[in-house]
Amino acid sequence: MTPISGDLTLADLEACFEGVIPSIISTADADGLPNISYLSHVAMIDDRHVALSNQFFAKTAANIRLNPHAMLLLVDARNSAQYRLELVFAHTLEAGPLFAQMAMQIDASSAQVGMAGIMKLRNLDVFRVTSIAAIPSQVQTAETRRPKRNRLAAAARIAEAIAAEADADGIIDAMLEGLRTEFGFEHGLLLQLYEERNQLITIGSMGYVPSGIGSDIPFDEGVIGAAAAGGRLVKLSDMSRIRRFGAAVRDSSADENRTRAIPLPGMPDAMSQIAVPLIAAGVVRGVLFLESRDRIAFTGEDEAALAMIASQAAMALALSEKLSLETEPQRPVRIQPPTSEKTVQVVHHRFDDSVFVDGDYVIKGVAGRLLASMLEQHKESGRLEFTNREIRLDAALKLPDFKDNLETRLLLLRRRLDEKRLPIRLARLGRGRIGLLIEGQLRLSKDVM
Repeated sequence: MTPISGDLTLADLEACFEGVIPSIISTADADGLPNISYLSHVAMIDDRHVALSNQFFAKTAANIRLNPHAMLLLVDARNSAQYRLELVFAHTLEAGPLFAQMAMQIDASSAQVGMAGIMKLRNLDVFRVTSIAAIPSQVQTAETRRPKRNRLAAAARIAEAIAAEADADGIIDAMLEGLRTEFGFEHGLLLQLYEERNQLITIGSMGYVPSGIGSDIPFDEGVIGAAAAGGRLVKLSDMSRIRRFGAAVRDSSADENRTRAIPLPGMPDAMSQIAVPLIAAGVVRGVLFLESRDRIAFTGEDEAALAMIASQAAMALALSEKLSLETEPQRPVRIQPPTSEKTVQVVHHRFDDSVFVDGDYVIKGVAGRLLASMLEQHKESGRLEFTNREIRLDAALKLPDFKDNLETRLLLLRRRLDEKRLPIRLARLGRGRIGLLIEGQLRLSKDVM
């Protein structure tokens, strides 16, 4: 195949394919009459081909069928450098991995501004690149970059730290702390997929106050949901461009007024977001979500590294679930009964299994049912210690038939109680063993609306 003329390669233009600054395509009809259109998405397929999203430009598509030659203008959002590509139409894609990836990317960005389904991808036009040339730019600036980091070595260190942990707490902390120290990322969430609720629920958080532990998002909604539903990484590199097409990215004010909801944390001024699915044994188990105030904060190297880290975390969490059903030998130190005379008022609403402690909402769903069960057993018999195995075998709990997330449900509950600084806490007593701490005299009520 004839190589691209000039010294530049498509790989040199990586930042131009982030969709931060719209690209421009110029075509001509059979009589040579030109037409210019803006493109929302341009993707690099390999070192000789690019794919252009075909959503609205009917005239451009018609011209290409009459005259396969086109000119494409790309702009590097980091420094405003401009490049002119000469193209020849190759073929159209209406299905396949690349089409699915770009369609999901467009759907996710549209959903962020309340326009889901409007900017629907119809097809991708694939072009062969015959030449690349840098062209003078009146606004080109010096490029500013983050310090160069060896992403492969950093990912290996994080994966090693994850592998050294045996429980969900350690795995999640090792991953998020590694992303902070090794990659410099400051804001992120880890969400677990709970299929019985068709939701992703936050079980790990960094950089947010409050942390948002226990917050949820519907499966397939927004960037996070799209990554879970499609099982593919989703990245947005310039949220300001997306916001120009609609409302703000996240408005949680409605959620904040709901007594049984925990707002999903987020940065109102985020410029870049990335959502990476956690996949183990071919099944999506959750999503790692990161965001930044910088444009193009996540590079292609970051994508590859984060995919490896997410895969390692998914496998480690799946293994920790199995290990959690193995009970370690009894420790000599036991949980002591409370000495305070203060009354701790707990209300359990059975219709959604929501739990309130001293009037403060804690959690709902299966995690709420688990907490209510332990409290009820304590009230009846004074019990303060439990095992994962007996919880799993307790038919009265009516646990979902998904045996891979009991450990993370207990982790979610434990972290939620800790964050709320409530007089009820859970403590890990060793593998597969949980301790109940109550600072006062329990008063438990049920079925109060």
